[in-house]
Amino acid sequence: MNGFKKFLMQGNVIDLAVAVVIGAAFNSIVQSFVADLLTPLISAFGGLPDFSSLKVTVGQSNFMYGNFLNAVISFLMIAAVIYFLVVRPYTHLKERAAGRIESTTRDCPECLSEIPKAASRCAFCSAEVAPA
Repeated sequence: MNGFKKFLMQGNVIDLAVAVVIGAAFNSIVQSFVADLLTPLISAFGGLPDFSSLKVTVGQSNFMYGNFLNAVISFLMIAAVIYFLVVRPYTHLKERAAGRIESTTRDCPECLSEIPKAASRCAFCSAEVAPA
């Protein structure tokens, strides 16, 4: 029982639980954005936003391919929303923050080991290097 308690109190389990709850809450926001804003906008230009009535009848069987088409279009719209409203801005901010962090090291011209910029001698190969 002690091991189970230790497992539950690990940071990874708690982080995962928080991520699932936040993901579920974010899912409802994205679903609403797609259903309430994007789908009507697309139907205004292209017409017919709901394909669930589309079907093919072969013999006595009805193949409701419209529901599958709705699911595919919904998935693509949700993926586009996530990419353009979350992934791209986050990546852009991350790259800007990384650009501001100035490197304090450089490569030794002799052995290509990483040395401090102010070093006059390489700690790995003892070669003399000009301070940067």
